[in-house]
Amino acid sequence: MKALLIKNSLLVLVLLLSFSSDTQEFQGKAIYFSKSTMELGSWGARMSEAQKKQIMARLKNRLEKTYVLHFNKEASVFYEEEKLDAMSGATDSWGKNFARGRQFKNVKENALVQSQEFYGKKFLVKDKLQKIDWKMGKESKQIGQYTCFKAMATVPSEELSWYDFSWGDLQNADSKENDSTDAGGPKIKMTLVEAWYTPQISVAHGPAEYWGLPGLILEVSAGNTTMLCSEIVMNPNEKIKIEAPDKGKIIGKMDYRETIIEKMREMRDNRGRSRGR
Repeated sequence: MKALLIKNSLLVLVLLLSFSSDTQEFQGKAIYFSKSTMELGSWGARMSEAQKKQIMARLKNRLEKTYVLHFNKEASVFYEEEKLDAMSGATDSWGKNFARGRQFKNVKENALVQSQEFYGKKFLVKDKLQKIDWKMGKESKQIGQYTCFKAMATVPSEELSWYDFSWGDLQNADSKENDSTDAGGPKIKMTLVEAWYTPQISVAHGPAEYWGLPGLILEVSAGNTTMLCSEIVMNPNEKIKIEAPDKGKIIGKMDYRETIIEKMREMRDNRGRSRGR
């Protein structure tokens, strides 16, 4: 009887160690291709088709990107593959200041850690993951060998592009300050998000800010940008450490955005003063 108990105890211990090992070693790698559209507006209406094509060629690196997502059961690392500019053969130094840095997400601990560099200064953005209230649909489609299901959500636009900047953002920031005395306050701009996830890979990860579905997100569309997974490797031979970056000044998402806005406001004002001389 005693020998049987010892045997059963050893069996349980072996199973527990095996389960723990599988949990730690499980890893996947997904490649995403991102494509954005850009409206040229009234400015574009005055341009020839040749001029439009030339501008699109120059902006190719900003409108078309490749990303890599490494993930395990609890955490993921997401980053952009750097490419040379199609026209000049150099990296896009201006765009790099407003590009997404290396992003770490831990869905178990509800933690975001993202490294950002802005005009040579390194920041370490630490915050909670953006809460996304997904509405699950029954519609399905095939992406590669995976059956995917549709989910929709509406998310504050700032939460999806807090690291980015356009001169329109500066105008909006100035408008918010002017509207701060209004009783209702400024309106929050929202973005409709459409995602396709596969329960065949049962992790709550996805590219960029997207997460929280019962399966890996393989496609997501928001605003003028679509990200589509083009390749998945489960348990790749080459493992990487899925860990948070640790260098830079610690700051929150919205504080980081305010830092960018303030810096660009300073650049605009300095440029205006130099022209007025």
